[in-house]
Amino acid sequence: MNRDLPPLNALRAFEAVARLGSVSQAAEQLHVTHGAVSRQLKVLEEHLGVSLFSKEGRGLKLTDAGVRLRDVSGEAFDRLRQVCAELNQGGSDAPFVLGCSGSLLARWFIPRLGRLNAELPDLRLHLSAGEGDLDPRRPGLDALLVFAEPPWPADMQVLELAAERIGPVLSPRSARYETLRDAPARALLNEPLLHTASRPQAWPAWAQQQGIDPQALRFGQGFEHLYYLLEAAVAGLGVAIAPEPLVSDDLRAGRLAAPWGFTQTPARLALWLPRRAADGRARQLAQWLSNELRGSG
Repeated sequence: MNRDLPPLNALRAFEAVARLGSVSQAAEQLHVTHGAVSRQLKVLEEHLGVSLFSKEGRGLKLTDAGVRLRDVSGEAFDRLRQVCAELNQGGSDAPFVLGCSGSLLARWFIPRLGRLNAELPDLRLHLSAGEGDLDPRRPGLDALLVFAEPPWPADMQVLELAAERIGPVLSPRSARYETLRDAPARALLNEPLLHTASRPQAWPAWAQQQGIDPQALRFGQGFEHLYYLLEAAVAGLGVAIAPEPLVSDDLRAGRLAAPWGFTQTPARLALWLPRRAADGRARQLAQWLSNELRGSG
């Protein structure tokens, strides 16, 4: 059997006929004659050594082989059309759309956005915020910046930027600050801990690393998102837990303190890229992010 791909024109003709169900309509769409399409179908059948259509009255019906080829060729041509449309919209001149959580955007990215735009002016970064609903596989999103644990999806390029480090934080304005600042980690067993629904495993995972029974933790006020949790901590409402980059600016400014430090988790902050978005701008952004993260600790 011939293992080379058939001529592209023959595949295009077949895909159009199979999709439209008519040689005449396919010829019209492809701007060629009825005879030219028929000849391409014959070329394709000879190349493959199988019949792709059978006569049905005055029309054509796909054979089993034709159905198989229709499904895969339709998907392939749809993908080609989509990518060509994306390239036609501006290619490297188009903005690079990066998805990330609202908390990462507000607490880490926005304070650094001016520096990024100055240092990478050709990137034209556009940020899209979401909470667990962003998927870099969908058209319109070029990459996703996310805390996650390996193994990585097989259909993604994943550029690891930094190991995740989490730790408890509280405000010097908190009524409990003077009592807790020099206390051991076990002192938090007596505190109603602030927590978030978006990261319910954070406190138990941290406790386990400290040799503390997670079942002994007491939980106080809960928040839907990490951003609100940290705002509550800054306001002095209690002890929260967070990834280090998201509180690094607050620690430097004295709005928060981390008396028990930060411990590493199995997660990584990484840039997820769909295979279609593998342009040089992604690696340029990854390098910039990696450098910034080293300076955020």
